[in-house]
Amino acid sequence: QLVESGGGLVQPGGSLRLSCVASRAILSTFNQYVMGWYRQAPGKQRELLASVTKDGNTNVADSVKGRFTISRHNSKKTVYLQMNGLKPEDTAVYYCNSVPSGSNSWGQGTQVTVFS
Repeated sequence: QLVESGGGLVQPGGSLRLSCVASRAILSTFNQYVMGWYRQAPGKQRELLASVTKDGNTNVADSVKGRFTISRHNSKKTVYLQMNGLKPEDTAVYYCNSVPSGSNSWGQGTQVTVFS
């Protein structure tokens, strides 16, 4: 079970740090996965923003590169997304999951709203 948290309301230019805990995963299983953060804005498809391997190697989508940073704490089975310089177009529900997500279930996500 993936549980996302940390979303909220923020003004443009603000920052948020999202967390995702794989609460029921066995540690060895969690460490097998590349983990990622995704988002889905109203009326749009879910998109992958960033991914991180168990060794900490990351990839970040061009749309958020330089603003978003992904990291993970393996022993806590937790993945983070540090978001800086937020823009109104970053408004969406943010999810974490493995990359690719495959048959893994999605959590409820956490809402991020950037308003001026």
